[in-house]
Amino acid sequence: MMLLGGVALDKQIQETYFQYLDDIKDWCKEILFTNDAARTWWRSETERLLDTVQELQYKDMIFSDDIALIEHKVEEITNQLQLNVQERRRSDQVPIGGHKLPPLPYSYNALEPYISREIMELHHTKHHKSYVDGLNKAELKMKEARETNDFELIKHWEREAAFHGSGHYLHTMFWDNMSPRGGGQPSGPLMRKITEDFGSFEKFKKHFTEAADKVEGVGWAILVWAPRPIRLEILQTEKQQLFTQWDTIPLLGLDVWEHAYYLQYKADRKDYINNWWNVVNWKDVERRYQEASKIRW
Repeated sequence: MMLLGGVALDKQIQETYFQYLDDIKDWCKEILFTNDAARTWWRSETERLLDTVQELQYKDMIFSDDIALIEHKVEEITNQLQLNVQERRRSDQVPIGGHKLPPLPYSYNALEPYISREIMELHHTKHHKSYVDGLNKAELKMKEARETNDFELIKHWEREAAFHGSGHYLHTMFWDNMSPRGGGQPSGPLMRKITEDFGSFEKFKKHFTEAADKVEGVGWAILVWAPRPIRLEILQTEKQQLFTQWDTIPLLGLDVWEHAYYLQYKADRKDYINNWWNVVNWKDVERRYQEASKIRW
């Protein structure tokens, strides 16, 4: 819907935008609650945004200029938060058994209507959290085995580490691979490489979609950088770690476990996949490709 700057919105649209402000307020609170208490730029800006939203909610009428300002600040904070999370991951070594659930760089309802709030919240707080907990337990048990020289159960804990570790790392990438302002196509070097390796973006998208749809049982479709042949490839993995290639670097992943879509799409995995393209964060994939493509064996 087109909005004219400074023109008062009618009652129905007013209600829509008051609901939007409620959503942004919840998002601000989630960001402030789930991230470190350090006085970083994005945190200060989030607090200011929250104050602005609360002030607007006391008004009798909201104007389109107010909404445009809020949208601009949300995008600015989201971009900075994503960079902040990525910087922390690069600089902070994780101790054995010390993995933590990363915060989402957006609110749980930010990807609607393509992925529902209910799915995102359960997926993040329950399923991803279980992978973090499982990985930590496996790492600590293997550490205990080294300290006690008792390797009777090492096969079990190695398998647990592979399953839960892959789940944790893929989901961490998955959240960053999506954005409420996603969709469209990549640009720059990534787009050129996709065209070179797959023939066109349309052929790549079709290949990826079919690979995701045809994962047997549960698993992922993943765009990877392969350092040895020096090209992009599309892989499947069952569960999160079976029947895939080693020595590749994931760039873009799509979770096709039922918990990622069933509450909203029921058994229609293909519809979920097609809608997912609307939230792909190509800026994040481009950053990953920029770093990964430097590696060549």
